[in-house]
Amino acid sequence: MSNIIEKAVQLRKVIEQLADNLTDTEAVANSELFPKWQAGESYAVGTKVQYNGTLYKCLQAHDAQVDWIPVDASSLWAKVLIPNPDVIPEWEQPDSTNPYMKGDKVTFNGKTYESLIDNNVWSPDAYPAGWKEM
Repeated sequence: MSNIIEKAVQLRKVIEQLADNLTDTEAVANSELFPKWQAGESYAVGTKVQYNGTLYKCLQAHDAQVDWIPVDASSLWAKVLIPNPDVIPEWEQPDSTNPYMKGDKVTFNGKTYESLIDNNVWSPDAYPAGWKEM
C-alpha cells in the first residue's frame, strides 16, 4: 500500500510541475491542479498556488512563513488578475509583476475593454492606445 501512496505523491508533484507551465488563463481555468498555499513550504519562482480562492504566482524563491501570505507579500507573490476566463472582471491596478496581457478583457467605468498589448499596467483612461472598447 505504501508503494501506491508514494507513486500517487510522485504523480501529484509531476502534475504540479507541469501545471506551472500553463499560461495564467489556462492556470485559472484549471486551478484545481494547484496546491493551496502553506506556511513552511518551499516555493520556486513561477510556482502557482491557491490562497482564499485566488490564484497567485511566486515571484521570488522562498520558504513560506506564516506572515508571508500571498495577499500581504507583494514582493513574493503576484495575484493572477483574470480569475475566471469566462467572466470579465473589473479592472484593478496591476503591478509590473502581474500586468494584463493582450486579449485580456476588463470592465472599466461601466464599459468593457480588451487589452491590445502585453504587459499592460495602465487603465483605459491612462493609456487609451493600449485598450479597445468592446
